[in-house]
Amino acid sequence: MDLSVIIVNYNVRQFLENALASTYRAMEELQGEVFVVDNASDDGSIEMVKTKFPHVLLIENKANVGFAKANNAALKQAKGRYVLLLNPDTIVQEDTFKVMIKFFDENPDAGLAGCKILNPDGTFQLPCRRSFPRPWVAFTKIFGLSALFPKSKLFGQYNLTYLSEDETYEVDAVSGSLMFLRREAYEKVGGLDETFFMYGEDLDWCFRISKSGYKVYYVHSTKIIHFKGESTRRSEIDEIRTFYQAMQLFVEKHFSTSVFVEVVLTIAIVLRAALAMVTKASQPLVIALMDFILVDLALVCGEYLHFGHILKFQHYAYPIVWIVPSLTVVTSMYFLGVYTTRRHSVSRTALAVIISYTIVSASVFFFKDFAFSRAVVLISGFINLLVLPGWRLMFDVFTGRRSSSRKSLFGRPTVIVGTGPSAQEVLKKLRARVDDGYDVVGFIDMHRKNIGEKIAGVEIVGSIDNVGKVIAERKVNEVIFSTDGLAYTDILSVIARSNDRSVNFRLVPNSLEAIIGKTRIDELDTLPLVEIEYNIHRPGNRFAKRLFDILTSGLGLLLLYPFVRAFHSKNNAGRFAQKVLLLPHVFFGRMSVVGRPLSDSDATSSSSPIRGQLRSYLGPRGLTGLVQINRRDDLEADEIERYKLYYSKNQSLMLDVEIIVKSLLLLLRK
Repeated sequence: MDLSVIIVNYNVRQFLENALASTYRAMEELQGEVFVVDNASDDGSIEMVKTKFPHVLLIENKANVGFAKANNAALKQAKGRYVLLLNPDTIVQEDTFKVMIKFFDENPDAGLAGCKILNPDGTFQLPCRRSFPRPWVAFTKIFGLSALFPKSKLFGQYNLTYLSEDETYEVDAVSGSLMFLRREAYEKVGGLDETFFMYGEDLDWCFRISKSGYKVYYVHSTKIIHFKGESTRRSEIDEIRTFYQAMQLFVEKHFSTSVFVEVVLTIAIVLRAALAMVTKASQPLVIALMDFILVDLALVCGEYLHFGHILKFQHYAYPIVWIVPSLTVVTSMYFLGVYTTRRHSVSRTALAVIISYTIVSASVFFFKDFAFSRAVVLISGFINLLVLPGWRLMFDVFTGRRSSSRKSLFGRPTVIVGTGPSAQEVLKKLRARVDDGYDVVGFIDMHRKNIGEKIAGVEIVGSIDNVGKVIAERKVNEVIFSTDGLAYTDILSVIARSNDRSVNFRLVPNSLEAIIGKTRIDELDTLPLVEIEYNIHRPGNRFAKRLFDILTSGLGLLLLYPFVRAFHSKNNAGRFAQKVLLLPHVFFGRMSVVGRPLSDSDATSSSSPIRGQLRSYLGPRGLTGLVQINRRDDLEADEIERYKLYYSKNQSLMLDVEIIVKSLLLLLRK
């Protein structure tokens, strides 16, 4: 038997499915076996393997026994003359196994090897070739010298960045995400050290194989993609702590003969771990500092608006004036979870501002020495009530990041690579999800001859060989590969050519259940739940919506309506002018700014009372709405009803704002 492939899985079902699909393609023309060792996943991984990959040799652990112990269980059963340890969050090319076997056949001194590994954005994954953490290597890493001088042989030894990634050579160690092993080397040194639960066991194995007389190689002539850290994200493991504990264990095991070396490396590991933890903790601190400064700026603005100039207060008061209100706001936001569990929450931010300024106003009332002007407090409070939730609202709207389960309507420009039935099904599923976060601008075909044609109303905008040009010209952020009918070699080739961190490359397995990428998994098939009471009929939502309609239509009646009315009538007005002329209906409650299409009838038909009741249930007609901003020539009736139901279920002030902003952007494009 040529090859035994071993994959240890923990709660990464979608990634595992894609890894197995690419593995079996790469196993063609080879005699081999594939093991999946599952560490007590609860995401349906086992059921998926049994159903879709019945030939897999499945080992089911009753608990998460760790990476080393799980691999060893399969290593003891493996029969191949070569063994491959492969992570479940990887994708291999069709030629990967053949290239690695050929390399080992031609290099009898090779005991273990890894290949070129790419991040999902096409960039080179540095840990796929590295040095052992000797004192000088650790020193250059901890003090950032390896990052400052990556091309220097003296300083760039940690990840061997001074060497070309397009050459093959001997290295100290390779990444555990793909470790290709000669059976004789395994029989000589044994399996992975089970003292390591996760991380470090790959480094330890490379060290032991090197000491046994075999060599460890980096092979550049084939490549894989590695979606790094997916299993860790789905567990309760402290990734930073576990990693540096593993490094400490490695040092104690292999460098304990020299006290000096062990002490130096231990200090380096502790410092590096502390730096990693501080970096992780500093992210919310930066946001809190920005909020602190914004509160102070609001106080300065309030002072200027009230007095006509700044620094009007007594000088002794300014340390208190600039610290206490800001600190009160930031503290309130912290306890409401704005910096932790509910980041970017607009409603909680607004609530924190209201609570904070209530406290500040009460404090000013009791501490007369600081009661210089209650007007300044009120003005700054009003400014903060707009600014602090406002920047979060804009951040959510224009980046698509949300603190709630609903995503943004502002989808990222997306192309789908492939034009066959599978790719068309992906498009259909994306359209069925109103807030999918993807704005499909076109298909990418395998050939140039079909460019310009349309499929399901979407144009073929490029071919596989000019996808980079399409990405640049159309400012594409998301590239979705329909893996059915596409070779993984072509997929990895496109990703490798891009090498652009601003582009997210995503893959849809043959099952069409999800879109997987470096930052998240988007489920394409989800169970729809019927709400008994939709948001649009909740008293709070109705009040906020009506108040918003009055304010926006009132502003429009003052600023736009007189001019439009003077120069246009209903018969000769354009689309925008026609909607301006309908503002009185919005102001008096007969319509809304955002709602169902204007073509819908509000009257209940006597022949179909249920349909009329449903229209009322879905809210009023609107000048704009989800149906209006998604209008296409091939928009089907069930899609229109889905948009209406989605809006009534998820209606909120923020959703209304998103729809209005998107409507204006669409208007500007025309």
